[in-house]
Amino acid sequence: MKISAIVTIPPYASFIDEVVAHPIVSGLRLNTVMPLRESPRELLERLAEYRQPVWVDLKGRQLRVTEPALPPFTEVKLSHAIRVQTPVDAYFSDGNERVRVAAVDGKRLILEDGPRRMVGPGESVNIIHPSLQIEGTLTETDRAYLAAMKELGLTKVMLSYVESTSDAEEVNSLLPNAEVVLKIETQKGLEFARREKYKHGQLMAARGDLYVEVLHPHKIIPALKDIIQADPQAIVASRILDSLAWTSVPVSADISDVAFLMEIGYRTFMLGDQVCMKHDSVMEALNLLWEMGK
Repeated sequence: MKISAIVTIPPYASFIDEVVAHPIVSGLRLNTVMPLRESPRELLERLAEYRQPVWVDLKGRQLRVTEPALPPFTEVKLSHAIRVQTPVDAYFSDGNERVRVAAVDGKRLILEDGPRRMVGPGESVNIIHPSLQIEGTLTETDRAYLAAMKELGLTKVMLSYVESTSDAEEVNSLLPNAEVVLKIETQKGLEFARREKYKHGQLMAARGDLYVEVLHPHKIIPALKDIIQADPQAIVASRILDSLAWTSVPVSADISDVAFLMEIGYRTFMLGDQVCMKHDSVMEALNLLWEMGK
């Protein structure tokens, strides 16, 4: 059983050399919400020097907070203008916080109450309602990265919240030779994956948001099976060995989770932000995946 891993790399981590040298590492993923001290072009040029494929993760239609917001009288500004029937629930903190949205005004969510903390820029927001319409797809930051990739001859793109063929076509219009991994993160995305299979690019079971978007937690299981059936080469991402971010020994459930993913056919794992922020946690996760894949 050959296992490979794509690692989310903090742009200024001191341990990149050690990560890229690990036997199962097959690429680096750049989360484009991370703050930079340089231009996207300069960063990509620097990461390309490590001679591992660099995957640029574009946010697409994913809803993210753009400005700090303070309760109790909170409005949250989003990366995209939306339309949705209100009142409606919105989920923050990986689905752990549910708040009621009283009204929507373009990119503004006007909340009835909470979250009872500061909401920071870059946080994802999930609104799971059939009436939800998100205006536009690629963000200005996405377009800036695509322009830099074109200049440098880079081609590998991960696209968040894919729900139709037109999503990938928009990327290809700006980067004609793009290799696009289609991140499946919503119920509409699941319908697309089941219908279109993998005709338009490699699929990714992006469990960070998908776990929230399926709404009933147990439904993540058939979702993961549907994606690997639609694309036997699909990547599975996020919520993988996250306990290592807090302790040097993974919890039993994390090991069982990885074993289940391998059992149903996943061979490429993408480690998410949480476990990749520190040297010890990311290296332990890579070592564990390597041992489990032998």
